[in-house]
Amino acid sequence: MDSGSIENYDVVVIGAGVSGMYALHHLREMGLSVRVYDGASDIGGTWWYNRYPGARVDGPGSPFYSYTFSEELVQEWDWAETQSEQSAVLDYLEHVADRFDLRRDIQFETWVEDARYDEEAQRWTVKTSTGDRASAKFLICAVGALSTANKPDIPGIHDFAGECYHTGLWPHEPVSFEGKRVAVIGTGSSGIQSIPEIAREAAHVTVLQRTPQYAFPAKNRPITPEEMADARTNWDAHREKMHANFGGFPCDNQERSAFEDTPEQREALYEALWQRGGFQFFLNLYSDIAISEEANQTLADFVRAKIREIVHDPATAEKLLPDYFVITKRPILEDGYFEAYNRDNVSLVDLREDPIERFTSTSVITQTGEHPIDMLVLATGFDAISGSMLRLNPKGRGGMSLKEKWEDRFHNYLGLTIGGFPNLFMIHGPGSPGVFYNMPLGAERQMDWIGRCLSHLHDQELGSIEATTENEEAWGAEVSTLANITLFPRTDSWWTGANIPGKPRYFSVYLGGAMYYHRITEVKDKNFEGFLFEPAHRPEGAEIP
Repeated sequence: MDSGSIENYDVVVIGAGVSGMYALHHLREMGLSVRVYDGASDIGGTWWYNRYPGARVDGPGSPFYSYTFSEELVQEWDWAETQSEQSAVLDYLEHVADRFDLRRDIQFETWVEDARYDEEAQRWTVKTSTGDRASAKFLICAVGALSTANKPDIPGIHDFAGECYHTGLWPHEPVSFEGKRVAVIGTGSSGIQSIPEIAREAAHVTVLQRTPQYAFPAKNRPITPEEMADARTNWDAHREKMHANFGGFPCDNQERSAFEDTPEQREALYEALWQRGGFQFFLNLYSDIAISEEANQTLADFVRAKIREIVHDPATAEKLLPDYFVITKRPILEDGYFEAYNRDNVSLVDLREDPIERFTSTSVITQTGEHPIDMLVLATGFDAISGSMLRLNPKGRGGMSLKEKWEDRFHNYLGLTIGGFPNLFMIHGPGSPGVFYNMPLGAERQMDWIGRCLSHLHDQELGSIEATTENEEAWGAEVSTLANITLFPRTDSWWTGANIPGKPRYFSVYLGGAMYYHRITEVKDKNFEGFLFEPAHRPEGAEIP
C-alpha cells in the first residue's frame, strides 16, 4: 500500500489470534471486506508468543479447547494429549488458517499505532507501523486478554548483563539452560509450568516467589482413540453442554454444597479429583467453593496438606503455602512443580520475607544476600483483560482517548462496546466472561453477536451504534454485583488489576457464565435495545446478507 493512499474496507480487525481468526472467517462468510493487522509474523496470538518451556493448555483441555463452528474441523483434526502443548495448539491454528485461507486477508508484522473515529464519515481510520492507512466502518479489537507483557520495574534490572526472557515474549529459537544459574521471578501459570522444565537442565534455579500458589495436578496424558471417537460422534451433544455450562465446557453444572457431605466424604472427593487431575478438578467441585468462606477453607486446607506432603523440606513447604482463598487467583495445573523443590539445584526465595533490593550485571541482591545468576526469566504475566485495549488507545468521539475514558473504570456495555466509541467492538474485553470462559467458544459466541449487530445496522440503514452512559453504568453495576457474591474480589490478582501499579482495582470479569450469552441475546432479540443509533450519512460499502 502506498504510504499516501488509504485502503477502504468494511471491517478492520486487530489481532490474528484465536478470536481474530474466527472474526475474519465469520465476516468473510457475511460477504464483507476485511483487513486483519497483527504485529506477529504469523497467526496464533498468545500461542505464537508463549513458547516458554512447559507451555501447555491448562484450561479445559483437548479436544474441547478448539473451534466449534466447523464440523469438518472436528472430524479432521486429531489431538494427541489432554493438555496440549503450545506447539500442538499452534499447529492446529495454522491448520485452521490454511483450511479457510485466512492469511490472504491478514497483514503480519504490522502494529496498529493509531485508530480514530471520524464522526462525519462514520468510519474508523487506522495507521500502522508500516506506514499504511486503512478506513473501515467497523473496528473489531481481538487484541487478546493476555497479550500485553508486564515487565517489573525493579532497581538495576536493566543493568543485568545476562540473558533475560519474558515468558510471554519467548524467543523462537531454542534457549539452553544447560550449566546456567537461572533466576525465575513469578509463580503464576507460566512460572509453574516452566520451573520444572528449566530445573531439569540448569545448574541451579532460584525461584523468586512473590505469592505462593494453589496448583493442581495436570495429569496430562495421551487422548485415547475412544475419546476422540466420542468427541466426533457426539459433537452436537458436547457442544450443547458447552453452551449450557458456566465456563463453556462439556460438563454438567455442579449444584451440590460442600456441606451436604460429611468431612470424610469431602476429603474423598478432593482426593479422587486430585488423583484424576486436569481441569475437571474445578468443574466437579462443590458449587459454593467460590462463594462460602467455610466451604473454601475445606479445599484450601486439603491443598495445603498436599503441598506439605509433596515438599520434603518443611521450611520450604511453609513458604509455598498460600494464605488466601483457594481458586480466587487463576487456577493453575502443574506437572512436577512442587516436586521440583525436592531437587538439590532448586532454591526458593520468599520475596515477602526477603525482598529484592536490586539487580547487578551478574546477580540479584535480596535483603539477606546476593544470588549470582546467568539468566533471568520474567514469569511476571500481563496487564490483563484491559491492557491490550489501552495499549491500542483508540480515539472516539471528540478525539477522546480510551485512556481518558477508562481512567477510573473500564466503562463498557455487555463487555462488547464502549460509549463514545461508535462501531467499535471488543472480543474478550472487560465486562465479558473472557478469561473465565472457554476462550475459542467465547470468541465464536461474541463474534456471532457482533455479526448480527452489523447485519442489523445494514438492514435498518444505520450508520453507527454505540452504548449509552446509562447502560454502561448499569452493566458495570451488574458485573460488580455478580462478582461481589463471590470471594474473587477479596483476593489481589491480575483479575482485579492488583499486579499493575495504578490500574483501577476491581473485578472486571462478568461472572454470570452462560447467563451472559442469554443477556446479550436478549438485547439482540429486542433490536439491540439500549444502544444509540445514527442513520447512515451516506450509502455504505458491501451488501450484508
